[in-house]
Amino acid sequence: MKRKGAERVLGLLLAVLLCLPGLCAPALADEYDERYPELLAEGHLTSVAAIVIEADSGRVIFEKNPDQRMYPASTTKILTVWLALVMGENLAGNSYEEKLENKFPVSENATNLAPDESSAKFATGEEVRLIDLCYAAMLVSGNDAATAIAEGLGGTVDNYVSLMNQAAYSLGCHDTHFVNANGLHDENHYTTARDLATLARIAMQHDTFREIVGASEYTLPKDNIYRARSILNGNNFAAKSNQADKEGRYYPGATGIKTGTTSAAGNCLVASASRDGVDLISVVLGATSDASRYEDTKKLMDYGFSQFLSTSIAEIYLRNPRVIDIRGFDLNDEQVGRLTLDIRLQSTGVSDSIVTTREEMEYWVQNFSSMTVTEFTRELRAPVTQGEVMGTLTYYGSSGVPVVYDLVASRSIAAREQIAPSVEQIIAAAENDPNPFPRITVELVVIYLVLPAAAVLLALRVVKALLRVIKKRRKVKAYKPTSRYYR
Repeated sequence: MKRKGAERVLGLLLAVLLCLPGLCAPALADEYDERYPELLAEGHLTSVAAIVIEADSGRVIFEKNPDQRMYPASTTKILTVWLALVMGENLAGNSYEEKLENKFPVSENATNLAPDESSAKFATGEEVRLIDLCYAAMLVSGNDAATAIAEGLGGTVDNYVSLMNQAAYSLGCHDTHFVNANGLHDENHYTTARDLATLARIAMQHDTFREIVGASEYTLPKDNIYRARSILNGNNFAAKSNQADKEGRYYPGATGIKTGTTSAAGNCLVASASRDGVDLISVVLGATSDASRYEDTKKLMDYGFSQFLSTSIAEIYLRNPRVIDIRGFDLNDEQVGRLTLDIRLQSTGVSDSIVTTREEMEYWVQNFSSMTVTEFTRELRAPVTQGEVMGTLTYYGSSGVPVVYDLVASRSIAAREQIAPSVEQIIAAAENDPNPFPRITVELVVIYLVLPAAAVLLALRVVKALLRVIKKRRKVKAYKPTSRYYR
């Protein structure tokens, strides 16, 4: 009995020990470890809604409540400024830069702000260039600048906001509806993380917009009221400063875009970053604090960069280069005529970069031949000179623009000595012969006179022999019977 009791105790202890790892695992899994950004989970983010996409394709990498309607706060200004830059193309001026220098008066409605509203400190009646209003709206999140843009380009704020909603819908943002140009709270002013990522992706394709959101500071020039003055970018994720770096808000490789904060919206941040040829855009809405929106954004970016990589057709090719067999190689060739072809970009002004996941990279390597077209431009016969172009390799990307490479010999291969000349050598000798008429040689006499004459004589003898056989057959008498019976 004592032995059985001891065995039961030991069994219980083993069971408890076996359960401990299972009990500890969920707790460990719930904790974010920056050493393993690829293990990001929804629970690691304090934000209500979040998303990160690959900017070139728009492919979603990670998402949390991406389609939940949220208040965007001042991230609204992304659409406000992008639309202004697009509409600016229709203003008076010879060049686009001149068009953006068109001045708009700042109205009393634009400067009539609540004490807690963000402002660029414009004065009523101040005449400000469109490009300056755009910088002020994005860098210091000036509500006065956003309203001045709306009134200047739309006539009224309502007219401009209507254009904003039409633009958003045409871009596929069907869960977005704005009632103002600055992002002040309104129950009917909403969007989603997915829609904001789409708007940011489109906006970042505009060169001037990208320059604006990537600036650390900007100088507003002297106008009819104020002297020239500088403004700083309030987006600490993209604008490096000692304070932002110290607080861990700045992100190396960040390129924009916009923060937003209201009591109803919480802390919001739309951000963009680039690393090793990969461009990402993230959205964080409803973060619990100012610091947490930066922390969540960094987690999203680190996760995205852990999943994607930038490569090129040439890099993929070099992982499994083409090897061909050269005919007529010298018998002393150590590689027995085997020739590895190097690759060299032929097309100019065409990018061969590819942004893909690590798993898809292996698929590219395994199926490279079926994704490209190879054509050889010369016969695969020795001699071959190192650096000589043997053919071309063409890749048709998603854009449809062909990317062409030269396939180049990586080494020289000598030709073996031959008793008789090759067809190519005969043709080359004939083409390089200055005498248009062939020289009379023994070979020519034999080939063109003796052999044909012999063939004719042989044919005549064969015909005569056949005629004699036929003639003999005609002279054979018919058989006569030895006896017959008559009536």
